[in-house]
Amino acid sequence: MNMVEQLKFNVAALQEQLLSSHPMIPTLLRDIHKQLGEDPTNVTLLSEEEIGIVVQGLMKQTQQEIATSITKSGKGKAIKSLTLEDI
Repeated sequence: MNMVEQLKFNVAALQEQLLSSHPMIPTLLRDIHKQLGEDPTNVTLLSEEEIGIVVQGLMKQTQQEIATSITKSGKGKAIKSLTLEDI
């Protein structure tokens, strides 16, 4: 099995473990991180769905949520005028 096939296999295994909340999640995340570190261009070979699975695994492992929207408050700048420094 070549490196890309192994990476895709690990992502698929991660998805299965996420569905069952299995204790192998940290190990799979570590293996995926190692594989991508050895050849970062492999991330371009993953589908958006596969990348989403990895992100879900990271969110579950770290118990963190990723902000999906910016809420508009009464005070502050309009979204159009936000810059990277504001974020």
